[in-house]
Amino acid sequence: MLRFVLRRLLQTIPVLFVIITATFFMVRFVPGGPFTSEKALPPEIMKNLEAHYGLDQPLWRQYLGYLGRIAQGDLGPSFKYANRSVNEIIGAKLPASLELGGLALGVALLIGLPLGVLAAVRRNSWLDYLASSVGMLGICVPTFVLGPLLVLFFAIHLGWANASGWYDWTDRVLPSLTLGLVYAAYVMRLTRGGMLEVLNQDYIRTARAKGASETRIVLRHALRGGLLPVVSFLGPAIAGILTGSFVIETIFQIPGLGREFVNSAFNRDYTLVLGTVILYASLIVVCNLVADVVQVWLNPKLKFE
Repeated sequence: MLRFVLRRLLQTIPVLFVIITATFFMVRFVPGGPFTSEKALPPEIMKNLEAHYGLDQPLWRQYLGYLGRIAQGDLGPSFKYANRSVNEIIGAKLPASLELGGLALGVALLIGLPLGVLAAVRRNSWLDYLASSVGMLGICVPTFVLGPLLVLFFAIHLGWANASGWYDWTDRVLPSLTLGLVYAAYVMRLTRGGMLEVLNQDYIRTARAKGASETRIVLRHALRGGLLPVVSFLGPAIAGILTGSFVIETIFQIPGLGREFVNSAFNRDYTLVLGTVILYASLIVVCNLVADVVQVWLNPKLKFE
């Protein structure tokens, strides 16, 4: 397994290099710049700013210099936040996104897994139809519609939770539900499909013929194989969940990294855009690697290759 992990990590180096290179040149070719505003700056001030941040150098020199800083773990200074580095901004904004994502992941698994298992065990029953309908509804309704609806009902009409902010535990309820319910729908459908496939296998029929209880069959024999599609999905999904969603963070006024990423794109803050992209890409790579390892652990037929 160690060789497998090391080999996969080495394979990620060229992938991250391509992502960094493509993002670096794409943001530089976008019209405008980090110091572009409605009121044009005097040429002398503009030249001083460009010289301070190294933007007066040739593009290839800026690119090589940025690669050198990344190798040292330095994501560079922010062009829009004076005297603040990208490392500091990400360090300040990432915890809120991670907390939101962790809570949303818990909601998705706590709702999606049991519903998927029950729908598969009670196939073609009213419970199966109800769970499938709820799952389809969760997939079809986007977060920018679900979020305001939850705010309207639970925050404004009932007053059970706060409509926005990120101060105490009540502020976490609605954002976590909004983000988690969408992923719960996917988890439920994948769990149902995986469980139905496993429950039709010969060894499940053999276990039933030996007199094993239905609970034992589901928990000891079927669940391990039935979760394989969910694990494959959760690899890239966890990266997206843990980094939050800029839609959720905008609706509920959460000071997270997703919202900062969108603002940095509008502000042409080159280094902040690059730093966030690098973080997101690294999270996706790591989560996919963990998902592959868990898949091999759940399915002994697979090997670390």
